Amino acid sequence: MTERSSHHDTFTIERDIGAPPNLVFFAWANADAKAQWFTAPADKWELIERHLDFREGGTERLKGRWQSGTVSDFTCEYRDIVPDQRIVYSYDMHHNDKRLSCSLATIEFTPNGQGTHLKLTEQVVHFDGYPTPEDRKTGTEKLIDMALAYIISQKAEV
Repeated sequence: MTERSSHHDTFTIERDIGAPPNLVFFAWANADAKAQWFTAPADKWELIERHLDFREGGTERLKGRWQSGTVSDFTCEYRDIVPDQRIVYSYDMHHNDKRLSCSLATIEFTPNGQGTHLKLTEQVVHFDGYPTPEDRKTGTEKLIDMALAYIISQKAEV
């Protein structure tokens, strides 16, 4: 029998963005917008499935295959949505059908002068030898930075 383990972690990531809360929120709420930044490098990863049903009780899935053959699978359910203010969701991460973790995440969008203060708090349980909790925080920071780059590019086009 495989040894079972769990490791709990909580982390917070904060960023100030030079765009209003409605534009920052839109980057998470709109399927086309989110597809622009919530992804992996096209030269290293192939999309298998993507859908976003952004509403309380709605689901999201992003599944793809890395060049190594590993299949990553993000499955999410939206728990609480307050337009332009807050998103709460729970999600599981799988690699090759092995569940790595489950999380509860909250993203808050607070007006900050002409921009937005974004605060993401994630409570995560890593299962059965997940490499390190720092891996999840680092990956989430990269995704947020990709979202911010997308938001700034859209602001420039307005």
